[in-house]
Amino acid sequence: MGAQLEVKPHAVCIPYPAQGHVSPMMQLAKLLHSKGFHITYVNTEFNHKRLLKSRGPDLSNGVPDFRFESIPDGMPETDLDATQDVPELSDHIRTCFLAPFRELVLRLNGSGEVPKVTCFVIDGVTNFAQPVADELCVPKVIFWTASASGLWGYLQYTELIERGYVPLKEESYLSNGYLNTPLDWIPGMPGAQLKDIPSFIRTTNPEDIMFNFLKDEALASLKGSALILNTFDAFEQTALNLVRPIAPPMYTIGPLPTLCHTLVDPKLLSIGSSLWKEDTRCLDWLGNQETASVVYVNYGSITTMTPSQLVEFAWGLANSEAPFVWIIRPDLVQGEAALLPKEFVEVTKERGFLASWCNQEKVLLHPAVGVFLTHCGWNSIMESVCGGIPVICWPFFAEQQTNCWFACNEWGMGMEIENDVKREEVEALVREMMHGEKGKAMRAKVRRWRELSEKSVEAGGYSSLNLDRVIKEVMLKPCKQLGDAC
Repeated sequence: MGAQLEVKPHAVCIPYPAQGHVSPMMQLAKLLHSKGFHITYVNTEFNHKRLLKSRGPDLSNGVPDFRFESIPDGMPETDLDATQDVPELSDHIRTCFLAPFRELVLRLNGSGEVPKVTCFVIDGVTNFAQPVADELCVPKVIFWTASASGLWGYLQYTELIERGYVPLKEESYLSNGYLNTPLDWIPGMPGAQLKDIPSFIRTTNPEDIMFNFLKDEALASLKGSALILNTFDAFEQTALNLVRPIAPPMYTIGPLPTLCHTLVDPKLLSIGSSLWKEDTRCLDWLGNQETASVVYVNYGSITTMTPSQLVEFAWGLANSEAPFVWIIRPDLVQGEAALLPKEFVEVTKERGFLASWCNQEKVLLHPAVGVFLTHCGWNSIMESVCGGIPVICWPFFAEQQTNCWFACNEWGMGMEIENDVKREEVEALVREMMHGEKGKAMRAKVRRWRELSEKSVEAGGYSSLNLDRVIKEVMLKPCKQLGDAC
């Protein structure tokens, strides 16, 4: 007879298939593994290929009980160096993912090679997986990978429809000042305007894929056995207090990067989740710069811009005279290669470092970095807090506009660039953030947030305790004890 399989709790983790979701889900998977779980991490076949390209064949780095699986997404073949079309991908999640995912889970349970699945960790926008958890009668923990503030913004969509704000009456409403309409009736966001709500409201089509996808997914995320958020109580207290009464048991466990470094051993920590190959030379370059002197520029994994916007950012950076690290993805510019003016490259060659991707967490922890020019994705905001780095905000889409509003109006750590970016504005904001009184105040504020974030993940801190609580109170309990339908 063969050796008996060790019985471990088995968590199946399913992220939305984009970098900003894959990374925090991976961090949570590592934390659960460190707490004794067998992990099955489920990517799409497309992203699995991207991981193999960027990381090599041993994705789990030899760590036992940490497996990668993949399911088809039904999407057409496309460039592995580019993020897939988000609306099309979101539509496929709702229509094509359930059957292959169910088949995968049944295969795992019938294999005899791994423990039976005991819980699901479902991205807050991949709620297609909830019925499979119900069929197996196991807990379905929803991991909202974005901000609590963003979730609160999405939860306003239904009310915005009922009040007649959206869909927009005509395309001209995007540019005629209508987006500046005040929304004083939304609790927790005094002075907010329509433009500060997650961006998928900016449509004239009541059947718009992304508007309806996020409206429905935000509501579905409140129907799990529990809700996990990558945040900490002190930072997002306003939004957390508003969401908590309408949510299932809610657990804040952020910032995840710091919690991982506190609890996860180095070999497990080294399991990578980057869908692009990282350029490590920028860290060496930063080592030769003065403390808090460098502007770090990265617009995330999905943001795109026009060629003219790229040029305006370039000359704004050049004219600021600050040294910079600028991450320019291959697909950053809409429909063409991201080509910088030769004159800009020549002028800044002694004080600029250009790369296609990097380990952002390590960059933002580097003492040479003084400010972060960002799209305000939630991972970027959390990593800024971990590094104590203030932000210059250029939100692109989704809840980035809402994160920007909170960064500038509640968290006191950011200043916003207009969407129609001008080089003079970029230069002025960089100079103010690096050398001005407002920048000095924001740097002090975000360093205070960093201190509070560190307290939240240390032994006895709220985030550290909450991780243990959600495991004990939800993930290790039978569904019937949780009151879930099976």
